[in-house]
Amino acid sequence: MSARIDAHHHLWQPARGDYDWMPKDNAILNRAYAPADLAPMLAHRNINATILVQAAATIEETEYMLGLADATDWIVGVVGWVNFEDPGHLSHLTRLAAPPKFVGVRPMIQDIEDANWMLRDDVQWAYQALIDLDLTFDALGFPRHLDNFNTLLRRYPDLRTVIDHCMKPQIRDHSPETFQHWADGMNRLADTGAYCKLSGLVTEAAPGWTIDDLRPYAQHILKTYGPDRTLWGSDWPVCHLAASYADWCDTAQALTAHLAPKDQSKIFGQTAQTVYRLTN
Repeated sequence: MSARIDAHHHLWQPARGDYDWMPKDNAILNRAYAPADLAPMLAHRNINATILVQAAATIEETEYMLGLADATDWIVGVVGWVNFEDPGHLSHLTRLAAPPKFVGVRPMIQDIEDANWMLRDDVQWAYQALIDLDLTFDALGFPRHLDNFNTLLRRYPDLRTVIDHCMKPQIRDHSPETFQHWADGMNRLADTGAYCKLSGLVTEAAPGWTIDDLRPYAQHILKTYGPDRTLWGSDWPVCHLAASYADWCDTAQALTAHLAPKDQSKIFGQTAQTVYRLTN
């Protein structure tokens, strides 16, 4: 396939009742988002394929997303969820791996209080299962998780990993020390062969952000991971907390404008094809 790909967005229906993290009083987040809501924005920015990513820690939401993908041609991949704490979920993972649009899983590590959860003995089966089934692991966390992700990815060198949202650097609290801690940690993860999504930066910046606020972080990712391991995602509709779909898309294109056209094409499509094994 050849496409411009949004490698990270969500679709949800709060009435389903399993989005435990969602603020009930947030009018931007606490509402239904369906394919028809996103389609015009994709067309406006010439995006013709997407990866739909989980937003609830339930098998039922994964089934819901696969149903949306079956009915929507431009959703070419689904990153779902299984319970890493239950080895019995290997049967779910094996079953889910069969549909061609199921490409990987994402445990919601950023929402787990125990920063060492990912290294617990009882969840290790899941990483090996992802390797065995040739599925992708989306790594969702904060800078406080950098060391543990480094340990994890070196433990499983064959685990195909995508770091979500540049590991959410705290741009709003920017200081030389916080930037260097994040940058050093991202360097170590790059050494493991991981991929990184150029996404989520606007919601980590302060209100009224400018492109110059984001630039040091984006440039570090582009330099460290390179176009072959960097892929763009909108994080829609979460991005609406800080920017419209169009504004973030345009900002990301401006942040990558110094690159050769072939490298821009990788970031906005070809790298996602590679890491998520997209074939249609």
